[in-house]
Amino acid sequence: MWSYLSGDSAAQSPPDRTVTSLPLSAAGSFDEHFQGQTFEVTDEELCIIRAEIALKYPDELSYLSPAYIKSVASKPYSKDPKIRRPLTYTIEKLCSLMEWRVESDAVNVHDLVDIAKLGEVEAKAKGISGERYEDACKLAITMNNNSIYVHGYDKEGRPIIWLRTERKPWLLNDVKAEVNLHIIFSDIAISFMPPGVTDFVVVADSTTPPPPSPGFLISTLKGLVRGYPDRLKMLYTAPLGSVISTVLNLLLPLMPGALSTKLKLMNEKTEMEVVLVDVLENGHADVPNFFNGPSNHDKFYPSEGIGEDMDVEALGNGMLMFDWDGMKKRQQRMKEAWIAKNGNESD
Repeated sequence: MWSYLSGDSAAQSPPDRTVTSLPLSAAGSFDEHFQGQTFEVTDEELCIIRAEIALKYPDELSYLSPAYIKSVASKPYSKDPKIRRPLTYTIEKLCSLMEWRVESDAVNVHDLVDIAKLGEVEAKAKGISGERYEDACKLAITMNNNSIYVHGYDKEGRPIIWLRTERKPWLLNDVKAEVNLHIIFSDIAISFMPPGVTDFVVVADSTTPPPPSPGFLISTLKGLVRGYPDRLKMLYTAPLGSVISTVLNLLLPLMPGALSTKLKLMNEKTEMEVVLVDVLENGHADVPNFFNGPSNHDKFYPSEGIGEDMDVEALGNGMLMFDWDGMKKRQQRMKEAWIAKNGNESD
C-alpha cells in the first residue's frame, strides 16, 4: 500500500554488496526488545473476541480469520510491551478495522473491478449507475499501468505485493481511485494467504517515482494503521533518493513506532537483490529482472498494453486492461504449490 514511500536514485559510486538500511525513528518508538514477541491467546478468548465483533458486524466477520484475530490479540501492548494487549483493546482495534472498511467503502470496492470489465452499454443494461461506472473506469485507469500487483510468496507463505513507482502518474489527480487500488490489492493478498498466515510483504521498486501526494500518503497511512493492523510484515524498497526524505518527514511523526521497524530502505538495487534471495520462496529464481534476477514479471504485467502471457479472454469489453483474472489464477496455483510443499496449517 506504500507506492509513494520511495525516492529517486541519485548517481553514486558502485556499491559493495553489503546490505545497509536507513535508520528510522518515530514518535512513540517501540522498544526493539519486544519487536516480534507474542503471547498466548486461548480458544476461549478467541470466542469472546469473535462474539463481540459479531454483535456489530455479523455479515463481515468472515473477513477476519481466527488466525488473524489471534495474531492481533497476541501482540505486546503498546503502552506496556511487557504484557499482552488487553482483550478490550483488541476488540476495539478490530471493530475500528471493520468500521473503517464501511466508512471507506472497502466492503464494496471489489465490485468496481467487475464493472470495469463492462462496456458502458452493458453497464447501463445491468442497472449500474453512471457514477458507479465512472468510479470503476477511474479504478481501471489506475490498474492498467501495472504499478501494483500480487505475485508469489515469501519463505513463510506470505503473499508479496509488488510496487513499481516509475509506472505511477507524475501527478496524482484522483486520490480516491488510488486509495481504492491499494485496498483491492491488500485484500487480494489477504485472500490468498495459506491457512495460518496472517500478514503480507511489500516489495517496492522505487525508481523515478512521482512527487509525493500528501493527501494520498495520509489516507494510505490511516488505512494501513486502522484498516490493516498487523498485516504488514515488512516493506522493502530500493533505490533511495531525495524524495524519501520528504515522505518520511511527513509520515514518521504520524507513524506508530512498531510500524517504522517494518521498513527496510536500501540505497541500491543490488542490495535488494541480495535481500530478496533470502526473502522470496524460491530464492534467486523468484527475484524479478528489475532487481537483476531471472523472473520476468513484465510478461504478465507490462508497463503498457497487454502482456504476452495475460488471460486476454477474461478482460471483457470495458476499460480494464489489467490481467485481474490471470493474476488470481496464478496466485492460486502458487498457493496450492506452497501448501503442498509446506503443509496446510489449520486455523
